Amino acid sequence: MATAARTVITLPATARRGDVVELRTLIGHTMETGYRVGDGGQVLPRDILRRFECRLDGELVFAADLAPAISANPYIAFNLRAAKSGTLSFSWQGDNGFAWTETRPFTVT
Repeated sequence: MATAARTVITLPATARRGDVVELRTLIGHTMETGYRVGDGGQVLPRDILRRFECRLDGELVFAADLAPAISANPYIAFNLRAAKSGTLSFSWQGDNGFAWTETRPFTVT
């Protein structure tokens, strides 16, 4: 489990019911593929994020499976139709037991 992760999550302060809004996330993570050689000549161990999920009050609204080809500090943007207010939960899971979740309120008027 991660002790801390740097994240940036951008979403509108409010959305009108029925509008499609863009949600943007960025998390600080090296995304080491397991193929690079370090300074000491040893292959650096793989350490990637494998899954991203966004849930609204527990209901899955977006998910992405990530691969080693994804760059460091993955940026993910996706659209959501504003149907109801609630709590958005953004979760990242990765190698070596990495798991991080952030929540944000989502207000629909």
